[in-house]
Amino acid sequence: MKAADVNRLLRSKRLVLGLRALAGAGVVALAVMLVWHLTHRKAVPKAVSTQKVVPAPNFDLPSLEGAGTVRLAALRGKVVVVNFWQSSCLPCKQEMPRLEAAARRYAKNTVFVGVDLVDSKGAARAFAKRYGATYPLVFDGNGVTVAPWGVAQGTPQTFFVDRRGRLVPPHVLGPASAKALADGIARALRT
Repeated sequence: MKAADVNRLLRSKRLVLGLRALAGAGVVALAVMLVWHLTHRKAVPKAVSTQKVVPAPNFDLPSLEGAGTVRLAALRGKVVVVNFWQSSCLPCKQEMPRLEAAARRYAKNTVFVGVDLVDSKGAARAFAKRYGATYPLVFDGNGVTVAPWGVAQGTPQTFFVDRRGRLVPPHVLGPASAKALADGIARALRT
């Protein structure tokens, strides 16, 4: 056997071993993603998975405007619309003008709070300015609200909280239409 043939054989064996290692790494990555998905699905609160009225998970998050923090429990006595979003989300870009219009329309008896997930504060502020959001926006850079609120499925998601601080089902998974916002607010006002 010539040296060139031996080198070719060794390279092909290395290639096969490399491909096997790559495939093994892919299987491990898929397994990790599956475990993460299953563990986060279990964290979804009953208010999301069932259609019962239950207490809304509280949060105390910094305002994007730098005006202290927003604490959900401090808003008790008012209907609160909680919208989870992020600047890279195309449906969030389409939805934010509707949220702003609804926040202005229902300002007398409803407070809107936008919870930014994932972004840097600078990206979140730029997004809010670009799409004209004037209602309170908070920053959840650590994702502390994801599991308690059950937003592991992605953004946008909108929840309705009644005056007693309870989640009023159903929440809106995906961009909220003007009708969905009006209906959710009406349900929250009735409870």
